[in-house]
Amino acid sequence: MPDHSSPATDPVIEAAPARAVIRVTGRDARDFLQGMVTNDLANGLEHGLVYAALLSPQGKYLADFFVLAQDDALLLDAPEALTPDLLKRLTMFKLRADVALEITDLPVARGLGPAPEGALADPRDPALGWRLYGVAGGPEVTDWDALRVAHLVPEAGAELIPNDSYILEMGFERLHGVDFKKGCYVGQEVVARMKHKTELRKGLARVAVAGEAAPGDAITAGGKPVGVLGTRSGDRALAYLRFDRANGPMEAGAARVTWTP
Repeated sequence: MPDHSSPATDPVIEAAPARAVIRVTGRDARDFLQGMVTNDLANGLEHGLVYAALLSPQGKYLADFFVLAQDDALLLDAPEALTPDLLKRLTMFKLRADVALEITDLPVARGLGPAPEGALADPRDPALGWRLYGVAGGPEVTDWDALRVAHLVPEAGAELIPNDSYILEMGFERLHGVDFKKGCYVGQEVVARMKHKTELRKGLARVAVAGEAAPGDAITAGGKPVGVLGTRSGDRALAYLRFDRANGPMEAGAARVTWTP
């Protein structure tokens, strides 16, 4: 029988690097997480993946993750480097609730184009494709950094810094990672105050970079601090900027930096 499959339409399943999955079970699992994270699990999980974050009581970012329902459990797909602290904090807050948490060895894959069976759309931006759980993907063939820069998507350890970043400055509202109607969660009061400001003075931005500069380099303008360079892909990069100082030419390392709103 002839093979009518087309390589151009077959999904390319890539391993999502440096991820770990926490399984949350127990009678109180959903209510417990609903009261902890920035997004609304009660209404969101029925539609697939929910993107959310755990914040400190001061409203600062601690970890971001995807949440999905699987059988009687909830799974948290989180950055591997942040998972031990995330597990510790969730365990500390569960008190006497009927909740059990464990780190699993469940593989996480991702990809673009046609989605294989069981894949779930990345809720942050359609350009980021889909994610697949329980399947070991192959080597990376997509330039994910270029995609993140193009679509202003921060990443843990690069732009999202635990105990430092504020999620609204990092674009979580645009990335569908926060719900302002769900009620209380840890750090909610700070997020609500920032939401009702007239505008944010600092935040994630896309910049053009001409010359040698590396992620983490300070960005200055006329000798004054403006921000920090983040993920770079070619002559474009993400940056955390103070907007009122970013309207003219800037420098980072030996490079000229220009804000490209």
